[in-house]
Order: sequence, then C-alpha cells, then structure tokens
Amino acid sequence: MPSKVKVDNEPPEITPESSKRPRLVRLIIKNFRCIGSKPVSIDLDDIVVLVGPNNSGKSSVLKAYELIMSEGSKLGELTLEDFPGGKVDSNALPEIELHTIVYDNSPGPEWMEQTCEGENLVKERWIWTQPGPPTRRGYNVLKGTWATDGDKEKVPWGAAGVANARRPQPHRIDAFESPEKQAKAIVDLLMTAIKERVKAHETESKDNNETDYAKLLSSIAQLQKKIVEESQEQIETIQDSLSSAIERVFPNHRVVFDAKPEDDTDKALNLFKTDPQLLMGPKDGYLSSIDRQGSGARRTLLWSALQLLAESGAKKKKDSERPHVLLLDEPEMCLHPNAIRESCSLLYGLPETINNWQVMVTTHSPCFVDFSRDHTTIVRVERSLSGQVSGTTIFRPEKAKFTDDDKRELKMLNHCDPYVAEFFFGGRTIVVEGDTEYTAFKTLASLVPDKFRDIHIVRARGKATIVSLAKVLNQFGTAYAILHDSDRPKYIGKDGKEKGNPAWVHNKTIMDTASESISNVRVVASVPNFEEAYLEKECIQEKPYNALTRIKSDNGVKATIEQLLDSLLDDTKPLPSQAVAWKTEEELKAAVDGK
Repeated sequence: MPSKVKVDNEPPEITPESSKRPRLVRLIIKNFRCIGSKPVSIDLDDIVVLVGPNNSGKSSVLKAYELIMSEGSKLGELTLEDFPGGKVDSNALPEIELHTIVYDNSPGPEWMEQTCEGENLVKERWIWTQPGPPTRRGYNVLKGTWATDGDKEKVPWGAAGVANARRPQPHRIDAFESPEKQAKAIVDLLMTAIKERVKAHETESKDNNETDYAKLLSSIAQLQKKIVEESQEQIETIQDSLSSAIERVFPNHRVVFDAKPEDDTDKALNLFKTDPQLLMGPKDGYLSSIDRQGSGARRTLLWSALQLLAESGAKKKKDSERPHVLLLDEPEMCLHPNAIRESCSLLYGLPETINNWQVMVTTHSPCFVDFSRDHTTIVRVERSLSGQVSGTTIFRPEKAKFTDDDKRELKMLNHCDPYVAEFFFGGRTIVVEGDTEYTAFKTLASLVPDKFRDIHIVRARGKATIVSLAKVLNQFGTAYAILHDSDRPKYIGKDGKEKGNPAWVHNKTIMDTASESISNVRVVASVPNFEEAYLEKECIQEKPYNALTRIKSDNGVKATIEQLLDSLLDDTKPLPSQAVAWKTEEELKAAVDGK
C-alpha cells in the first residue's frame, strides 16, 4: 500500500471481519513532544506494533493515549517541555484526537457517526493552549464540525471522569520504569484478572439465575437507596441552606444533592485489601517484594499476569463491560530468548482469547513482528533529517490477501528464522531463495561493510515463500529486489522420462505478485541456479559453506557476487552474465535455453 500519513478527516477503515465490540480505531497526534505539525495517524487494531529507529517518537505515541485517558488528573497535564521546542506557540498547540467505536454507554446521537459497517464512531480531540490541563471537544456529527465554546454541549459523555469510564482502560508499562512502578503495574494487572473472575462467578441461587456477585451488588444498591430515602429530610435541609446562600450571588439558582445510590454500585464494593502485595523467593526461603527482584524476573511476572488475564478471559462466558488497552514499551527488554518467544506468542494471543483487549507495543526486535496473524497493524515511526516525525501504516495482513498456504509458509518461516521480519525496521531489502545466497551476500557485506551497511537479506527458504513475502513487501510502497533460481522447465525422472518441473511454475507466480507493487521491484533469476551461475558448478552438500569459502578465497567469485548485489540494489548497474532480469516467462525460458 502507499507509504503515507493519513489525513485527519479520512474515515477509519473497518473491515467486515472487525469484531462487533467497543474498541479504539484511530489515534492522531500533532505538536506533541518530538511530533510536529504534520499529524501522526495510527490505525488501531487488535495488535499494533510500532517499529522504527531509536528516539523517533514511538514512546510518544503510547504516552499520548495514556495522557488523554488521564484527563482530570495531574497525569493528564502537560509541562512546557511537552510543547514543540519547549515553548507555547498558538499556531502549533499540542493536539491529540481519538476515534472510538462504541456500543454500550453510547453518548447522544449528535456525537455518533455511522460507519459503513453500521457501527457508532465517536471522535474526540484534546488541545493544550498552555502547560497544564487540556480542553476536550467532541465532533458534532449533526453540525459537521468540532464543538466550540459557544455550544451548549461540547463533549460526549460529559465530565472527564465519566467519559474515561466509557473508553478502553489503558495499562501502560514503560521500558525503563522504576522497580516500584513495574511492581504496581503487575499487581494492577493481577487485580484486574481477579476482579474479572469475581464478576464472572457463576454460582447460581436456587430461586433465580443471578450470580453471587450480582446479588451482592443488588443488595448494596438497595441498602444505598434505603439510606438515601431515610436521610431525605436532612438532605433537603442542606439543599435549601446551600440554595439560599447561592441565590444571593446567582439569582434563580439552586443546589441539588444527587447521591446516585444505584449508579456504579460495583465501585462501592471492595472485596480485597486496598494495597495488595506480591512476594517472591525460594520455596523454603525468604520472600521479598517484587520491586526487590531483578528486571528479568519482573518482566517474567508481567507475562504471567497477562497469561492469567488470557486464561481468565477464555473461561468466561462473556467479556467484561469495559475494554482494555495494553501499552508496552520494548517488551523484549531483559528477557531470555525463550522468554521473548513466549511473550510474543502471549501478546498476540491476548486479544484472541479476551475479546475486549487491544495491545500496542513499541519494539526493536523482529521477533515481535508476526505478519501471519490477522488483525495486526505494523506502523513504522520515523524522524526525517529535518526532525519531522511521521507514522506510516506499512502492513496489514488483510491487505496482503494471504492464502492458507501463505499463512503456513510464513508461520514456518517465523519459526525457522525469527529475524525474518527485520525489513520492517527500514533499509534496502533483497529477498533470496535460500541459505546459499543469504550466506554469500552476508559474507560479502562483512568484507565491504561501508558499501553494504544498510541492507536486509531475507531468505525465503523456498520459492513459494518468496511469493508470500512479496505480498508483505508490496504494502511498504518502497522498492525491493528478488533473487531466485530460474531452474529448468523440464527434468529427467528416475524412469528416464522427461517431466515438467514444478519449481518452474513458481517463477510466473513470483513475477505476477511482484508486478502488483506500486514501486519498482527488480526480479532477477540465477540461471539455472546460484551455484552453477556464480560458483562455476553446483554443490550438492554444504552449499552455504562452499559459497563462504569461495568468496573469501577467489577474487573472481567475490567480484561476481559483488556485481550481482550491486545490480540488485541499483537497476542501472549491469548484471553478471549468468543472471537475467526478466519480465515474461518467454524471456526467462530463452535465457535458460541459451546457457
């Protein structure tokens, strides 16, 4: 897909496969910290993976959502350092816009825009005119404009506290959070899991189908209502006294005390200690608090808490009312390789197991990019030489139109090579068929590091997987190259008869897929295979090692491989005689017949 930043008024893309549930669908940020006046627009999905160089603004994206969800508290206020250039400019004020799909707890009709899928979309915008708290405004669908100070109703849902409860609840975990804050985040996640299980407790009474938890809340509501009714005389006396005092300054005004005895009764119930604590240590030894443990242990406990949430969600018959968003900075930090793989699988599985969870992570690890999963968005956050930050949605599986075979090939490739997704992080990309080409190019790059520093050699480990990877790369909107063996159209079987070569059939599929890219894709074939073309003869065993030793010991072979790599990166440079850049099957067959 084209590499671009979406404009503010472009409607969010909601596919028919979208779950019919409350969720975030878009976050738009500008003039916040390192993000400038050009909006960074993030399309939100079940899983959002933010990739990009260090100090490019990825963490600012996570912070933006946490910031607006903290409206009404100190955490929702900005300091002068959060403004562009550390100064207040009326023409470049910090602004964050959030688009949310709602079902229950919907605001009035003036705030709800109908999507093509019949869902209700609510748009809100926060602007900071000076350090401190923001001004929130809603998009009035009936008027077709953002609400202004002169409007009677300015925002959906009213006050910040009420509005926050209507949106997904954020759970933010920073990469370099203090041990105390990390421990609190773990405890909070565990308490969320416990409370969800309490709400889903399904012990039925004999006379009706209410759960124990529902009956307890009903009892609390009745008790609160009774207390308010019995105190009504005292309440009215207080109201009259306050109204008399207020009316002296504000004529025709009065004060009413509404105890709301039947609203949010679950908030009046606390079944657990107000300050729970997690302890850890040897079974027969001293148990110390989590903030006393090492970084790796705390991170592992985090995944354990997430696992508990996932298991809790799997056992429930229905999801909790309020959705959640997990915001994670660099989840790979301080983890053993096995723990990294486990945590990646767990994170991707969280929204699948619990229907009301979304996950947004920043990462520098290709291990956390799994492009075979549905409902996943990969966003590259970059900063230009001028300092402008941009966010580009570079991949969505739904756009790639993967077949079942594609998904199987990519899953297997992810297992065999966890770093295959490295090209998501930038640089010039070349897809090669197998280990021999990969080893040859990597060896050459190590011998000439300044020339080939910023390249990613992706080994597909087979022609069929080249097609699947090309579908991924086509969404980038940037150029890439493919090197594959031409193979021969026919081969002689064990019975001595000539047969059609199934490997030859894949050549056309590779070219057809590459041709779907909006950018220039250079498809080059080694005739008939890499070893015969550039290493003088085909090697049956230890092909990668043979390529490595030939490049290091034979300057002629090294020069040929370097010429090949140069021409793959720049189509104006000539190919070696044993390679062909082809467009049609006839051209490729003619090149094979001529060898």
